[in-house]
Amino acid sequence: MNLEETAKKMCQKGKGILAADESTGTIEKRFKTINVENTEINRVSFRETLFSSQAMKNYIGGVILFDETIRQKSSRGIPIPELIKNNGAIPGIKVDKGAKKLAGSTDETITEGLDGLRERLKEYYDLGARFTKWRAVYKITSNFPSLQCIKSNAHALARYASLVQEANMVPIVEPEVLMDGDHDIEKCFQVTANVLNECYNELALHKVNLRGTVLKPNMILPGIECGNKVSSTEIAQKTIQCLKKNVPDSVPGIAFLSGGQSEIESSRNLNEINKINNTSFVFTFSYGRGLQASALKAFGQNKKDIKNIQNKFNHRAKMNGLSSSGKWSEDLEDQSVA
Repeated sequence: MNLEETAKKMCQKGKGILAADESTGTIEKRFKTINVENTEINRVSFRETLFSSQAMKNYIGGVILFDETIRQKSSRGIPIPELIKNNGAIPGIKVDKGAKKLAGSTDETITEGLDGLRERLKEYYDLGARFTKWRAVYKITSNFPSLQCIKSNAHALARYASLVQEANMVPIVEPEVLMDGDHDIEKCFQVTANVLNECYNELALHKVNLRGTVLKPNMILPGIECGNKVSSTEIAQKTIQCLKKNVPDSVPGIAFLSGGQSEIESSRNLNEINKINNTSFVFTFSYGRGLQASALKAFGQNKKDIKNIQNKFNHRAKMNGLSSSGKWSEDLEDQSVA
């Protein structure tokens, strides 16, 4: 497949992307909440259980992996990227090195990882990856994000995307405006618009083929400490308005991050977006916790009960698959998946 075909397959209607790229440190925090020891055996066991589920064939178009995971084998000796491919999804890899302190700013970050990236991309391609992910992070306060933060991260995202396409892989561009804070939905709209606008300016300068990319943005939401509650309908309207205005039509897929929303919230809001979608964009999901939280809890209860863990994951994936077609409802949440 060429880049454009890969991007379309990752975000085809009814399917989304599983973000299973938690670092060893992040998954340790997740495992602590379920009293599971953070060993390599437990990490690969949990992920293998998800990657072997029925949901992979029906609702998952791609899986983002961490450096450790792409090198691992399943309990049956199958390389993890091959296991994912055998179950109908495309293997991908997180390639950034994380958000570090932005020099010259008091409390903002720049995502690092460009040094040596060309060489790492070749290795990841040989290991089976066909797409990549790079996340930039922006916080909203009375002073942030600064223009320096917006421009620096947009430049890094564009350099990353250009290198990835040179390596014949699809770059997921992830500029995440965080939910943390007491800002209202209008402030989130304004900041997200500024961030997206700068990102696409830089992507154009770096001659990135947008048809061979996927955008992974935040939805337009009020901050978690904001007293003004808003409906899913307003979230959907604002999100579509922002993306329609600031994302070029040539982008084939927009896969939202869950960004701190609960499993139900992320499904409900994605569903509302698709119910009123009046654009040419395919709106789908690229969720981590929004797909894995229930399965992780089941893993903590009994690691060996693979059927129960997979049923939880299958259900969540089905709900999000329906949301990406605008066919989800609250009633369906009570139904289990066979």
